[in-house]
Amino acid sequence: MKTRIVSAFLLIPLTLFIYLGGMPLLLIAFVIGAIAISEFSEGFRTIGIRPSRPTAWFCLLLLYGIYGHMIETDASVASYAHYVMLWFFFVVAMSLMMILFRKEHNVSDGTVTMISVFYIGFFSSHAVLIDHLEHGSILIWLALFTAFGTDTFAYLAGMRFGKRKLCPALSPKKTVEGAAGGVVGSILLCTLFGLFLIPDMVLHCAVIGCLGSLFAQIGDLVASAFKRTMGIKDYGNLIPGHGGILDRFDSILFTLPIVYYYTIFIIYN
Repeated sequence: MKTRIVSAFLLIPLTLFIYLGGMPLLLIAFVIGAIAISEFSEGFRTIGIRPSRPTAWFCLLLLYGIYGHMIETDASVASYAHYVMLWFFFVVAMSLMMILFRKEHNVSDGTVTMISVFYIGFFSSHAVLIDHLEHGSILIWLALFTAFGTDTFAYLAGMRFGKRKLCPALSPKKTVEGAAGGVVGSILLCTLFGLFLIPDMVLHCAVIGCLGSLFAQIGDLVASAFKRTMGIKDYGNLIPGHGGILDRFDSILFTLPIVYYYTIFIIYN
C-alpha cells in the first residue's frame, strides 16, 4: 500500500499538463497513449498474437495530428468530425491491409492492432476533446477524481465490508460491497468537487460521479479480462506498485468519454 501511495505522488507532475492544456496536454496524452499501446501489444505477444505497434502508433499520430490542427486553428470539434470519420476508416483499412500484405500477420494480429488504436488511442484522446470545452481543465480533473476516487473507495469498502465476489473469474479480490462503496465514494467526492469549483454544475458533477464510477469499474474489469487472456498480472512495471501505464489509466480510459459525452449532450445541449 505504501508503495502504491508513493507511486501515485510520482504522477503529480503530470497535473501540470492539465493546467497548461492545449498542445502540452495533447503531447502528454499522446505519449501516455503510445506507451499504453506498446504495453497492450507486448501483452498479446506473450500468447503468440503479434499486433503491429508501428501501425497503431502511426494511427495514433494521425488522430493527434488532427486534434493538434484543431487546437492551432481554434476550431470547434464538430467542424473536425469528418476528419475523425476519415481517421476511423483509415484505422480499419490499415489493420486489414496489414493482414493482406504482411505474411507474418494474421487476422488476430490485425484485429488486436485495431482494438489497441480504438480502445487506448481513441478513448484516451477524449482528454484533448474535454480540454476544448468550457471549464475543460476542471472537467478533466472531474474525470480523474471519478476514476481515482472509485478505485480508492472501492478498495477501502472492499477491505472493510467485502464478502460477495463481484467478478471472480476476472478479478478475485473485487467484491460487490467494494463496487458499491466505489460508486458512493465517487458521488460524494465529485459532489464536493463541484461545490468548490463549479457550484452551478454540482448536480451534474454528482451524476457524473455515479456514471463515471460505473464505467471506471467496467474499464478496470475490461483491462483485467485482457490480462487474463494474456496470462499476465500487470501490463508493465513502469510505475512501482501499480504496474504499467495501462494498469494505472485503465479506468480513466472509460471515464474520459463519459465526462465528455455527458457534457456535450446533457450540460451544454
